[in-house]
Amino acid sequence: MRQVFLLFSHQLTPQQIEELENSFMVDKIVYLPKKLQDVWSNIPPELPAIKDYLQDIFLWLKGNSNPGDLVLVQGEFGAVFQVVNFCFKAGLVPIYATTKREVAEEILDDGTVQVSRKFSHVRFREFEV
Repeated sequence: MRQVFLLFSHQLTPQQIEELENSFMVDKIVYLPKKLQDVWSNIPPELPAIKDYLQDIFLWLKGNSNPGDLVLVQGEFGAVFQVVNFCFKAGLVPIYATTKREVAEEILDDGTVQVSRKFSHVRFREFEV
């Protein structure tokens, strides 16, 4: 059984689930527990280093994953870097989502500009060394 662990702040779309199951042969999708999701979603910008702050996430991954499992990791840049390095050392496969972005700007009657953004999932991609 191949699992994917989700370290990001969104819910998967049906298209993303289908890709994980069909292209990556994932049998189980594992979201972060609420407490760890709060840690991941609220990296304190005041900390000079965050490796210690992320220890509970590393311990959770280590205790629940098997070599070859996927870790979908997106978020605060430094935290992503730490987790990707952890994954490579632990034999896990870190991946990230790629998207197509469409931006539309409209000048309103009062002279202000309204911007709308549409993101569409394209594919998952493995981090490379």
